[in-house]
Amino acid sequence: MTGEARDDCLFCKIVAGTIPATIVRETETTVAFRDINPQAPTHVLVIPKAHHESAAALASADPALTADLLREAQAVADEDKLDSYRVVFNTGAGAGQTVFHVHAHVLGGRGLHWPPG
Repeated sequence: MTGEARDDCLFCKIVAGTIPATIVRETETTVAFRDINPQAPTHVLVIPKAHHESAAALASADPALTADLLREAQAVADEDKLDSYRVVFNTGAGAGQTVFHVHAHVLGGRGLHWPPG
């Protein structure tokens, strides 16, 4: 199911307000909240309010919402006064995706080396 909230989705429950999160930004289409297991001083997840399983699924289904997600990633970086930062989308279990509701990780506040992982 794409676009509709799912009862079994952790991030849909955060959007609905039934699971608490430290929300740092919210727009009509997105929610941004602090990661509970931060990997950098700034580690914020930016999610669409509509359920899409992956970045690829979102980009295919709703390019405008994809752009909203990236704009909010920039807004998070601006609010945290990051001169440089990384935006990461994990797509699929093999890439480390554990919650199958698309989310952008905004990471910054320390040196981020390449290659990651």
